[in-house]
Amino acid sequence: MVSPDALIMHVVGASALILVAAHAGGWLARRLKQPYIVGQLTAGIALGPSLLGSVAPGSYETLFPAGISPALTAFAQFALVVFLFAVGYELDLKILGHRARASVTVAAATFVVPMAVGSGCALLFRDQLRDLGMPRDLSPGTVVFAGVALSITAVPVLAAIVRENGLSSSAPGVVALSAAGLLDVIGWTVLAGALMEGGGETALGWPWRVALAVGFITVMALAARPVLRGLLWGTRMEPSLRLALLIGFALGSAWVTHSLGLHVIFGALLAGVVAPREKDGTLDPDLLRPLHDVGSLLLPFFFVVSGQSVALNSMDATGWITLVVVTALAVITKTGSGTVAGRLGGLDRHDARTVGVLMSTRGLTELIALNAGFQAGLLSRPLYTVLVFMALATTLLTQPLLLLVRRPAERDRRGSAVREPVTPPLHQPPDGTPAAPAADVS
Repeated sequence: MVSPDALIMHVVGASALILVAAHAGGWLARRLKQPYIVGQLTAGIALGPSLLGSVAPGSYETLFPAGISPALTAFAQFALVVFLFAVGYELDLKILGHRARASVTVAAATFVVPMAVGSGCALLFRDQLRDLGMPRDLSPGTVVFAGVALSITAVPVLAAIVRENGLSSSAPGVVALSAAGLLDVIGWTVLAGALMEGGGETALGWPWRVALAVGFITVMALAARPVLRGLLWGTRMEPSLRLALLIGFALGSAWVTHSLGLHVIFGALLAGVVAPREKDGTLDPDLLRPLHDVGSLLLPFFFVVSGQSVALNSMDATGWITLVVVTALAVITKTGSGTVAGRLGGLDRHDARTVGVLMSTRGLTELIALNAGFQAGLLSRPLYTVLVFMALATTLLTQPLLLLVRRPAERDRRGSAVREPVTPPLHQPPDGTPAAPAADVS
């Protein structure tokens, strides 16, 4: 039995290691031209039982004894609520603008095609999935979740890639970001249904949970925003107190959705969506900046907790083959459907290819969904491991693929500039006076 003092000591020591290792990994990833999130996720997996636990089991047991798991999970869930509250707060579909047709087309295609392929493969390859610990008869929730796992696009990571590549004001950047925002709404809604069907720690039946969830969403949509607006803006509340109140609101909303058999992620997102903005409709910088700071500081706990469930020792030949196939399907279905939809939406072939590649970014959003599915019993540990590495691989591939598809566009632009005809003036007089215009021979 570990004493409370010893438990606190272990939590403090493990927290120091998690924060330093994760942010060092993020810094190294950025130096390698990869998203910060990739380095943090890699560090989280490295601190888990698959790597640190295998290489130095004694050190792993000392650093991460079983007794501190609830504390680390609590940190991870708090970070997740704050992060997703910020994502919901920033979600603004007004960005569609004059690119609405292309954005809606891309969002629909990049959801429907991967969703159909993922769910179809789950049904077609049930025998192979049995080798990864899945039951022979898959539940409807598991089949739907398999489709959602392929259809996700990570808006935060996508926004970082768009910004770092100077695409923020370009047509493909605007279309990809707005389409990903629409896709978030669709994907989280379908995922909620899959998780609700998968069950949760609640005695309520499925119809009751649906009815209560619809009622809660209705109350949040109709009543929460005006009440919060009057409380926050009408009383001229200090920014620090406003931040505390809204984070408490997000945590309460997350508690309600978890009690309904869903996941805390849905309550946090919903709270962010209904949170009031400034009077002119802009985001409140005094709220957004500390939300990002808190989220980026504590998210490493989520990566480490997620990495605890990654089991590399379960990756036999079937696991590695499944990883290659799933990664290929994840990239092809997203880039292919995004490219075709971009062309149908009016983009040229280069911009359409760029949109397709950008929509294949998964990263943190995929990891959040996978973690929720694993907790709901929709994924076995070996399949969870495969899908986590798929999320990491598709995020790593985004930047190289983006450079690959943008190179022909830059070459075409340079070629067009070289081929631009320069018509010399006809019969230029030696004194430099303007030449008489040529006769029209048409």
